[in-house]
Parts: sequence; C-alpha cells; structure tokens
Amino acid sequence: MPFGTAQPSPSLTSSPSRTAEIESMPDWLRRPIGKASELSTVQKIIKKKQIHTICEEGRCPNRGECYAQKTATFLLMGPTCTRACAFCQVDKGHAPMPLEPEEPRKVAEAVKELGLRYVVLTSVARDDLPDGGAGWFVATMTAIRQLNPETQIEVLTPDFWGGHSPEMTTAELQRQRIETIVKAKPACYNHNIETVRRLQAPVRRGAKYERSLEVLRIVKMINPNMPTKSGLMLGHGETEAEIIETMADLRAVGCDRLTIGQYMRPSLEHLPVKKYWTPEEFYKLGALARKMGFSHVRSAPLVRSSYHAGEQE
Repeated sequence: MPFGTAQPSPSLTSSPSRTAEIESMPDWLRRPIGKASELSTVQKIIKKKQIHTICEEGRCPNRGECYAQKTATFLLMGPTCTRACAFCQVDKGHAPMPLEPEEPRKVAEAVKELGLRYVVLTSVARDDLPDGGAGWFVATMTAIRQLNPETQIEVLTPDFWGGHSPEMTTAELQRQRIETIVKAKPACYNHNIETVRRLQAPVRRGAKYERSLEVLRIVKMINPNMPTKSGLMLGHGETEAEIIETMADLRAVGCDRLTIGQYMRPSLEHLPVKKYWTPEEFYKLGALARKMGFSHVRSAPLVRSSYHAGEQE
C-alpha cells in the first residue's frame, strides 16, 4: 500500500468486534506492559493519594517504561472531561467533580515519593470553571516545586476556549488563561492538535484546528523562548500530504517539538482504526519533521504525548 493512503473502514454501526480488531492488530503494536513491581509501586501511591494519571486513565502502553525512567503524567481536576472527543479513553460528562482542594499537595507528595525527575501535568477540559483550570495548573506546579525543586514540569493543556465573561471576549479569556500558565515557567508547553485539519470535527468534538494552532502561537507571543510541543495520532484516515501540511502549520506558529503515534481504539464506542501505519512510515515522517525544523521529534507507533518527554535531542 502506498505511503499515507488510508484503508477503508466500516462505520461504527458495522464495526467488527473489539476481539476481531485486536486479532488484526499488527505485531509492532504488541509489547509487554513493563515490570509488575514498578507498575504496582506507582499504582499504590496513586490510589493512596486518590489522584489520577493519564498513564492509567488512558491505559498508555508505555507507562511501565516511563515509570522506570522516573517520569509520569498526572491528570488534574478529576477524571471526567466536559468535552467528548471520539478517540479518548477518559470519561466524559457535563457534571465533572468539584476540585479537590488537596490535589496539588497530593500530586507534589506523589512526585516526591516516586522520585520523579520529570513530570507532565495535563487535565481534562474543564469548561465549567471560570478560568478553565489554568490557575489549578499553576497551583500544582507551585506545590511540586516546593517539595521537588529539581523536578522539571511540562504542561499539556486543553485549548482554554470554554466559558464566558461580560468583560472579555472568548479569545481574550483564552489568552489570559494561557498567559497565567506561561508566567509560571513550565519547562515545555504542550497542546496537541491530534489530527489533520479535515478530520478535526469527527475526531475532536468541541475543538478546532485553528484554535489549537492559536494556543501554540499565543505561548510564543508571550514568551518566545519557551519550548512548545504538539502531537498527532495517525490512523483516522489522514494522508501523507495532510500530515505534512499539519507539520508545516505547526512550524509556522513556532512549534518546537512533535510527537507522532498510532491511534488505538479503546472500545467499540470510539472511532474505528482506519489504518495501522508501519514503523517504517513513522520513521519517514519523523525524518521529515526534523528536516522541517522540529528540534525534538518522537515518531513511532507506540509514541504518546509524553513519551520520553524529559529527553532532549
């Protein structure tokens, strides 16, 4: 099959069973989860603190490897998202949990107990909060730094587009929220564009292509020296030309780092996989990304947003 062409896929109503899809999964997507002892240690601390990680909530295939390398991604503001993206494993709902006042402290303590050197903070979309949760990111960063001054912190934020204010436009609100986080000086600001322009509507309900580019543009406008990062999931029916166009759009807004990985369907309620891209195709895309000027590129089937986040090229 030519590089970048998409395989036809049945609709959700006629999708094969999950078992059939797993059986057709290529060998390069099958890997051991990691050492049981390392997984158990992290899981016990997470459960004890009553906090969440996207590693567990999203069932990331790399969590064992990342735990072993002293990195983890914490999911802030509860496990329920106010958006309903068709690819995501995280629970959805219009009535998310109230913020847990002790969450920043608990996350900071977990970072210390686990001896983490590099932490990624992400969150569900909280369009119900006045600031979209921007202040909660900062509160958690502050708590982590108080207990773990040597730990670097990357943020992976939503687009901060939701909410209303009688004094400010939605665009002004978005900029204010992003600025709140940028001023807290994370090691890297990540916001995922997820898929190509044509597929945004079916894949990212409630999000928009240009809006995501604007997040990364705003970060660079506020602090040109802050590294920015974005990620793509392949397998929704995109073409090579569309992927290259998306990479060019990301570079046009100054995006420095890029992750590219394979979408894997969490359940029959999620979008079906239309193509499993090969390791060779991922390698080729990674090489193209480097030629386009991305300073830090991770492109492979099992790559996720925070994969080897603490490493530099």
